[in-house]
Amino acid sequence: MAPTPLRQGVPTAIAAFATLAAVVGTLSYLDIPSLLTQRKEAKKVSKARYNPNDTPSLLAFKALVEQDTLPSTYPLASNIERNIPIYDARSLNLTDTKVIEAFQDEVFHILYDGPGVLVMKNFFRDPSSIDAANAAFTAIINREAEAKLSDPAYFGTTKYDKTPNAWISNSFSKLCLQDPETFLAYFSNPLFPVICSAYLGPQYKITAQVNAVRPGGKPQHLHRDYHLGFPSREDVAKFPKQMHELSRLLTMQGAVAHADMPAESGPTRFLPYSQGFGEGYMATGREEFKQYFAENYVSLPLEKGDALFFSPGLFHGAGENVSQDVDRIAHLFQVSCAMGKTMESIDTHPLIEATYDLLADMQGKEGMEREVDAFVQSVAEGYPFPSNPDKRKPVPGSKGPESEQQLLRRALSGNWEKAKLMEELSGMRQACQAST
Repeated sequence: MAPTPLRQGVPTAIAAFATLAAVVGTLSYLDIPSLLTQRKEAKKVSKARYNPNDTPSLLAFKALVEQDTLPSTYPLASNIERNIPIYDARSLNLTDTKVIEAFQDEVFHILYDGPGVLVMKNFFRDPSSIDAANAAFTAIINREAEAKLSDPAYFGTTKYDKTPNAWISNSFSKLCLQDPETFLAYFSNPLFPVICSAYLGPQYKITAQVNAVRPGGKPQHLHRDYHLGFPSREDVAKFPKQMHELSRLLTMQGAVAHADMPAESGPTRFLPYSQGFGEGYMATGREEFKQYFAENYVSLPLEKGDALFFSPGLFHGAGENVSQDVDRIAHLFQVSCAMGKTMESIDTHPLIEATYDLLADMQGKEGMEREVDAFVQSVAEGYPFPSNPDKRKPVPGSKGPESEQQLLRRALSGNWEKAKLMEELSGMRQACQAST
């Protein structure tokens, strides 16, 4: 007997119900209702800027900074002291690509998501570079003091009526013009590009200052650094939240010890992991954060030739020099990524002109490739913008025009005379000017 239409529909209905149940079960398993709710909530517009009158959460800040740095996280570090990874340049094989890549991974993690600061022992293995630079800096300090060009109180004052603190702005350019040979030896250190490019990528730009703090020199206030570390809290609040995050990613801070810095001389004080605090630029001026910093900062002594590098977003401040006879002398660096503006203006042309013949001699020596490359990256502009596309066309294989670094390398490989290089550089600069 043939089945009735009702009986024919029962299996179909059961199958459809089973399919529907399976779909509902899958949606529930995948938590789709919750995801749909989240999507609805995500459409709510949040505040784009911090309110300068709001108080950042000290509790959330503590949860961030009160963590431990584990040796297993940074296996290439020789030691972890007071939450700060310490490396030794003598154990870093610059000819081993895999080792360098692994080291750069650790540097990036430290500065971006880790404690925010690292120490490199023996950054300058040969103290002669430091000694020669110190002699040049002394001459510059004396000349500027006599001409009253520098402000000894710029970087703090001493408690005693003795020799004032000393400060050299734009020591990068001034060292080059004072002593080109020492400048070449100093900034051809191949560790500069290894560390700078690890955090900032290629085409970075170095600016530098010298700071000499005499016995009795007072400590700095808690702060963050350039860019958003400079304006007032009210002005900082005008920048959207993502620019607060971006500010700490545009630059990297560094310093080389130009004299031994025992603890009593007041090496820089740090609060590891604080660079990750989103409201950090809004918090450094508040008393509760100042007090917490004063009670919990860490600091490490340095020896001449050691270096440290840190995120500009890290809560920090130079310490007090309570020694009786130690001048704390540091060569400070702000290294800017290609897409950021440097803190100081650098005219590269006179620096290249002063060092080109010396650099060409270095180029001709066997085994100096890394040093030559390090210096080219330090002294010349690697980023070819802003430019004038009407006058400067892209180089083959790129959408951008030739950079100073590319031109300098072309001059070195072609054994150009200095006059030809400077003429080409001048033409490049002129061609970058806006068309009218």
